[in-house]
Amino acid sequence: MKASAFAYARATSVANALELLAVHGEKARVLSGGQSLIPAMNLRLVAPEVIVDIGGLAELRGIVIEGETLVIGALTRHADLLKSSDIVKCAPLLAAAVAHIAHPAIRNRGTIGGSLAQADPASELPACMLTLGASIVVRGPGGERRMAAEEFFRGIYETQLAPQDLLVAVELPVADSGSAHFFQEFARRHGDYAITGLAAQAVLEGDRFAALRLGYFAVGDRPVLAEAAGKLTGVTVTPALLAEASDALSDELDPHEDQQATPAMRRHLARILLTRCVASLLKRPDLQIGGVA
Repeated sequence: MKASAFAYARATSVANALELLAVHGEKARVLSGGQSLIPAMNLRLVAPEVIVDIGGLAELRGIVIEGETLVIGALTRHADLLKSSDIVKCAPLLAAAVAHIAHPAIRNRGTIGGSLAQADPASELPACMLTLGASIVVRGPGGERRMAAEEFFRGIYETQLAPQDLLVAVELPVADSGSAHFFQEFARRHGDYAITGLAAQAVLEGDRFAALRLGYFAVGDRPVLAEAAGKLTGVTVTPALLAEASDALSDELDPHEDQQATPAMRRHLARILLTRCVASLLKRPDLQIGGVA
């Protein structure tokens, strides 16, 4: 199957892209890397009348450290994130996650802005944005504004972006020297969409979590910042406490069912990931005794 007929406009600047979106509104879709949009068009899942191609806008590409903030341009490709020493130093969780995105051919074309705007609940980067406390930078008719990642994602393939808006950058706080991270996902094969995944960031004080953020993906209609993390913060984690937090996690998750897994399976995998995460970050292999390795 091929895409339905559409008009094509190549933006020459961010301002020009905004002008085009203002004119065409809901009839237009933005093309950046095309790794999500083009397959959806070919399957007739979306049928825009106009494609606004922003792929040539160098001003939306790049990684910059500004004080305690890491700024990533929306057109920065996954492969660029994977190769960047600034990402490894300032956002190592992101570096770990990007290695799991699809395959090299996809990572060479796909962009961080495209992934976030697509808002697939099974993709890695939206969950990382929640975990890292990112701000999504958007420009529209009213100028530039910033949205917390927790507010940006609204549902399956749904965000706070209006038809006239353009996602231009992501801002992340630079990781503290005492922070640690964990990333793991279950998938049928490496490169497939996750069945269940976890992106976690922690600040450790001795043998306790001073802070812990657990960003789950593929467990609902959007990435989830698990409230169960609060039960593990500021206390000595015991197997009993970890089991209590796992029960709380199961209660708060609302997984969907599809051809890959049932809700019960996704809850089970989420609990496994929680146990692995806590044991790994605290360097406490005893917490996994009796569980699934």
